[in-house]
Amino acid sequence: MRLFNTLNRKTLHYQTLTTTTRRQHFSTPETKPPPTNSPHITLQNYISSSQWHFVEHLSDTLTPTTISTTLYNFRTSPPLVLKFTQFFTPNNTNIECYSLSIAIISQLPSHKSSLLFIKSVINSGKFSCNDLFDGLVKASEQLGVSGSVVFDLWIKALCELKKVDDVVNCFYMLKQKGVVVKIESCNSMLSLFVRLNYTNAAWVLFAEMFRLKITATVYTYNIMINLLCKEGKLKKAKEFVASMEAVGLKPNVVTYNTVINGYCSKRDLVGAWRVFEIMRAKGIRPDTYSYGALVSCMCKDGRFNEASELLCKMEEVGLVPTAVTYNTLIDGYCNKGDIEMAFRYKDEMVKKGIRPSVSTYNSLIHALVFDGKESDAEGMIEEMEKEEMVLDAITYNILINGYCRSGNAHKAFSLHDEMIGKGIQPTHVTYTSLINVLNKRNRMTEADNLFAKIIDRGVVPDVVMFNALIDGHCANNNMKRALLLVKEMDRLKVFPDEVTYNTLMQGYCRNGNVEEAIKVFNEMKERGITPDYISFNTLISGYSRRGDMKEALMVRDVMLSSGFEPTLLTYNALIQGLCKNKEGDTAQKLFKEMVSKGISPDDSTLYSLIEGIQSVDEFLEK
Repeated sequence: MRLFNTLNRKTLHYQTLTTTTRRQHFSTPETKPPPTNSPHITLQNYISSSQWHFVEHLSDTLTPTTISTTLYNFRTSPPLVLKFTQFFTPNNTNIECYSLSIAIISQLPSHKSSLLFIKSVINSGKFSCNDLFDGLVKASEQLGVSGSVVFDLWIKALCELKKVDDVVNCFYMLKQKGVVVKIESCNSMLSLFVRLNYTNAAWVLFAEMFRLKITATVYTYNIMINLLCKEGKLKKAKEFVASMEAVGLKPNVVTYNTVINGYCSKRDLVGAWRVFEIMRAKGIRPDTYSYGALVSCMCKDGRFNEASELLCKMEEVGLVPTAVTYNTLIDGYCNKGDIEMAFRYKDEMVKKGIRPSVSTYNSLIHALVFDGKESDAEGMIEEMEKEEMVLDAITYNILINGYCRSGNAHKAFSLHDEMIGKGIQPTHVTYTSLINVLNKRNRMTEADNLFAKIIDRGVVPDVVMFNALIDGHCANNNMKRALLLVKEMDRLKVFPDEVTYNTLMQGYCRNGNVEEAIKVFNEMKERGITPDYISFNTLISGYSRRGDMKEALMVRDVMLSSGFEPTLLTYNALIQGLCKNKEGDTAQKLFKEMVSKGISPDDSTLYSLIEGIQSVDEFLEK
């Protein structure tokens, strides 16, 4: 709004200057606002006759009192008041001026302009929520307009601006004044709370609505059912559907779709189908979203044939699948590794006139890159460009990660520069991929320089990015730098995880320094991070490589007491160490133990045993 005001004034000023120049050229006197003893009357005359260029002339001389009086006199002309607000400046207005303006403009038939003005006042930050509330109460009483309309619009504006604290504050101030908020405003607040995960605030407001006898609508119940589904309380969600019907409200397709999606998000296809059938039995026709949710759930469960059949049934009942539905199938087949089937569905959607989206191409490109078919992926990029599709950060991240995995650092960095050139900001995923490819090439100085540039750009690295760089330095035997990075994590309040500590332990054990690895292990536990099977296997491998089998077996015992079963890696490390120490009998016992637990030995297991046992024939007989 402020930008519009500035441009408008500049245009008016230019027009005035142009007119003045012309009149001077023809020796005619300049037209100025006629003098008057009453600025109120002068201003009102100009506004009434829409002589806004004269209002522009007067704007710098106006006072808050003059503007307030003028606003009151135009209380029945909201369009003129809205236009007049374009000439408000910090010097000629106060909170009374803005409060009166909001109260008057709120009476416009269309609320679009009212909301824009209210949001501009809120965003200006000139007035606190409490001060604006008091100002609007006073203005509504002074003008004799409905405070309910004014505050409903104010709440809606706060919701659109995601001002959660101010919304809550406003609601309770209205409650204290005895103003009952409309159900539409309550729904806006509930929707905001659920969208931003303020679940407790949503339930408190819902309870307050009942206490204030604000009648809930189907939309209200749909919002709360969505909240219950997000919380995983599906049984309670179904009870809410029943309570809707009990108060005379008829659940609609959105209601049932929300519950279906709730079951699908928990991978409960049986429960989702049950709700789907109930919906049909109630005479509510499922829509594309209903079918799409089930198709998605089937694909996640690997039930692709059933998903394909449901897609056909969907078309049989006259529903046209959307790009989202096809994307679900395409992505599912891509994750399965069946690229041919994924492309078949892409071709099918094109034949049916459904335009593939960027997400469609991203799934296919990801599958091709993962399969090592970078040239085919580049062909898909060319196809996207022919279709005038704009590549997004996900597209570039897929390509960059693919080239990084194949070790093509030059191509990866070239794509990074290209995305920046197109105004697409690299993400944490982008930078982590680039750090990983530098790690592989042992180019750790460049990796550190890139990391420093990332921080200089105002990007706070996440734990995954830190772990990638720490892993690179550990792999290059630079434990000092790796530990400094952990300190940097603490400084930036990025919390290390089990991967961080496992990486450090692996770095120390790789150098045979198991004692330092044990210190890291203990620090990990002190920080409240639970060691996992990788932590134990790392220590067991470290001790086994050094031949310290007593310590290795002790770690194995701690591993068991911590609730972790030994893995193939555990047994291989122990058997290898025992065999090197010429303790073949103990190694054979462990071999029998692993087989009895259903763990199949691999080549490494057998080679170690063959090297360690005295008689192969004797071993085979056992």
